[in-house]
Amino acid sequence: MDYLDLLPVRRACGTVKLPGSKSISNRILLLAALAEGETTIHDVLDSDDTRFMLNALRKLGIHWTQDDKSVVRVRGANGVFPKKSAELFLGNAGTAFRPLTAALAFAGGEYRLAGVARMHERPIGDLVDALKALGAKISYLGAAGYPPLAIHPGTIQAGAAVNVRGDVSSQFLTAMLMSLPLLGARSVVKVIGDLVSKPYVDITLNMMRRFGVDVARDESRTFTIPASVPYKSPGEIYVEGDASAASYFLAAGAISGLTGGGPVCVEGVGEASIQGDVRFVETLRAMGAIVEIGAKSITATAGPAVIRAGRLRAIDADFNHIPDAAMTVAILALFADGVSTLRNIGSWRVKETDRIAAMASELRKVGAEVEAGADWLKIAPPPVLLPATIDTYDDHRIAMCFSLVALGGVKVRINDPNCVAKTFPDYFSVLASISDALTDVR
Repeated sequence: MDYLDLLPVRRACGTVKLPGSKSISNRILLLAALAEGETTIHDVLDSDDTRFMLNALRKLGIHWTQDDKSVVRVRGANGVFPKKSAELFLGNAGTAFRPLTAALAFAGGEYRLAGVARMHERPIGDLVDALKALGAKISYLGAAGYPPLAIHPGTIQAGAAVNVRGDVSSQFLTAMLMSLPLLGARSVVKVIGDLVSKPYVDITLNMMRRFGVDVARDESRTFTIPASVPYKSPGEIYVEGDASAASYFLAAGAISGLTGGGPVCVEGVGEASIQGDVRFVETLRAMGAIVEIGAKSITATAGPAVIRAGRLRAIDADFNHIPDAAMTVAILALFADGVSTLRNIGSWRVKETDRIAAMASELRKVGAEVEAGADWLKIAPPPVLLPATIDTYDDHRIAMCFSLVALGGVKVRINDPNCVAKTFPDYFSVLASISDALTDVR
């Protein structure tokens, strides 16, 4: 599919059942593989990133079966991967590449990890340095500091304290936390610099707790892993709906509500969510939306004040805590009553693409005036949105974000729409189910 055309959307309204969270799915799959006992995982996301993890686990000797697309049974290996040699291809799945790097560094085997070209541009040096400080043997097969990697048997110093930088990606800390219980010794991890994307670390700690390992923390600076506490299967576990994916549909409810549409309800995530991106609702409210949150659902539409004004309220805020959902905020800014500024989003630079540069370029295509800095984006909405052809940079979130521009009454062409398969293969058909967005595929 080279492109997908979206005609101007007159109205968005309805209910969406969310796919499972990618972040939770891949964490659970790896923990289930490392645990003692068999784990039945319900509502697993079926996407490219989870398939890369599942395929890697199979190559490492982990036995798993799949009842249907959303239920996976994993037979845990009790902390020891059966295969001591493997070559793994992990696409552009950071949630698979980073944690597997750490787990395999302690596995005593010979492994090679590679991905797509963009994965080889995403930094991993801070994680490798932390692992090497514990005695791991890892070599770069390309540019220093970046994948692909070769992992060799090393002499690991169990129980040693280790430092890891936190200001590039929280996945480095996640990888260390998930792998250190395999050593069986009390371990201390200290975070150097500011920790980005803290809510994703909260997901990691929550999932580790479900598998029997309770990590003590001193704010977000020091984490202590207890000694001699192996992972044990909880038996059955459920994956929450994807809060990042929820942002697109909730935004659609708010935007469409300006012109008589909405509300839009998402099911699978709610007030008890462990995902940081559920805080996207705070931004929606600040921009004038009415949001109702239930136990496992969220509903959004435009509030009376912004309906009367015909525009959402502009926003100036720090989005370090919800970097993925912040991309949806950039699209909401197109429908705002003034200049919006997204701050502390430097982690966008090392995602599936350089998202600051890519978003700035594509926002300008639809008529916005955009200024971009090292870790910020300033967006002035156009008086009238322009029809545009959106390049997606093999980045699923850019494709999903810019589909919402059609709610502004313009035609939008999404190039390479298949890139959404990374986390949400059915995104465009689900969008069509609550609107008249899907029109032409070539």
